[in-house]
Amino acid sequence: MSVTKQFIRYVTQNIFGMLGISCYIIVDTFFISKAAGADGITVLNLTLPIYSLIFAIGSMIGVGSATRFNILMAQEDEQCEYYFSNAICFVWMIGILFTLAGIFIPDKILAFMGGDATIVKLGVGYAQTFLLFTPFFMTNHVVSAFVRNDNAPSLAMAATLAGSFFNILFDYIFMFPLHMGLKGAALATAASPIVSICICSIHFFDRKNTIHLKMRMPSLCRLWQSCQLGVSAFVGEISSGVTTAVFNFLILGLVGNSGVAAYGVIANFALIAMAIFNGVSQGAQPIVSACYGKGDMASVKKILRLGIGTAAGIAILLLVGVYGFTDVLVALFNSDKSIELAEYAHTGMRLYFVGFLFAGYNVVGTGFLSATERAKESFVTSIMRGFVGIIVCSLLLSAMFGLNGVWLSFPASELITALLMAWILCRGRRTSNK
Repeated sequence: MSVTKQFIRYVTQNIFGMLGISCYIIVDTFFISKAAGADGITVLNLTLPIYSLIFAIGSMIGVGSATRFNILMAQEDEQCEYYFSNAICFVWMIGILFTLAGIFIPDKILAFMGGDATIVKLGVGYAQTFLLFTPFFMTNHVVSAFVRNDNAPSLAMAATLAGSFFNILFDYIFMFPLHMGLKGAALATAASPIVSICICSIHFFDRKNTIHLKMRMPSLCRLWQSCQLGVSAFVGEISSGVTTAVFNFLILGLVGNSGVAAYGVIANFALIAMAIFNGVSQGAQPIVSACYGKGDMASVKKILRLGIGTAAGIAILLLVGVYGFTDVLVALFNSDKSIELAEYAHTGMRLYFVGFLFAGYNVVGTGFLSATERAKESFVTSIMRGFVGIIVCSLLLSAMFGLNGVWLSFPASELITALLMAWILCRGRRTSNK
């Protein structure tokens, strides 16, 4: 099969899988808005950074370990067999720490994220429930990444979609017929990765399976080697969480809870957009790492061009869709018919989504750098877009332009990162041609 056909197969299926995750987030937000109004959306938005941190750690270890597995497998190195069990051990060790936080301090976590007494009281059961299931969220990232990299992207996609469908169905059942409120929404979300893991596990009984759970003492060295290659996946997940956390604090100071609720609407649609770009990047990663492991640099460069072109086309479609249907999208989550929320979200959506013209290029670029063992460059670009750029731009622009400055900080930070990324990729091209 040609690399172009492989690219289309892997990326298409991975995008559908990531869209499945995004759909349940959107439906979750819709149900919460119906059950608890603007305060419910505020609770969800204050907990999104915690979700992002959990997903980011799981994704970094999962994608990084699977990438290292692929490269070593292509080189016929027997050490590849130990990366799966190592990843599973570490995500459970880290996940249990989050579980303990959910048992003992969920109220303090919500308060730390900016919730007032009303929000903390409403959201403590929600936060506690999903934190208890953290090891399963992280394990799901590891299992799906390895199954996808082991030439079974269709099964990984099916598992993700099944988990998302379960979440949507039981969101409704728990929240409305069973009257469990926000805690029911968290329970449905928390159980969905278990469904995905069970479906992905079918691959381990396949004759073509090359993934084996070979237990050894957990190795920090292997973890570090994996995390170096998973940093782009980490930032792909955590950047939305960092952005949400910083924006929440700035918006609370500027306009209060109504502004945070409006940003909750924007953030959920932004998660869909980012999930699509992560789908392109993570879908291309197994092909890039396999070609790189074989020394086929012509195919590696071709996949990069395909990835960037795909991201650019998607970005344009997203921007057209948002500008054409802004008010319709906002109204879906404005069950209280708040005029303030509608006004804030209308302007915010249009300004914020301009950033995706550059974000797709950055996500694909960082994924490419990781898959070709350019860990330092991937780390630099990831830190720029996920932390430094967004924090500096949001602080400066909010001080200059108020709430509109907050919305504009995302496009500004992504543009700065895109310029840095273009320089790094061009420099790498010149070096490889020498």
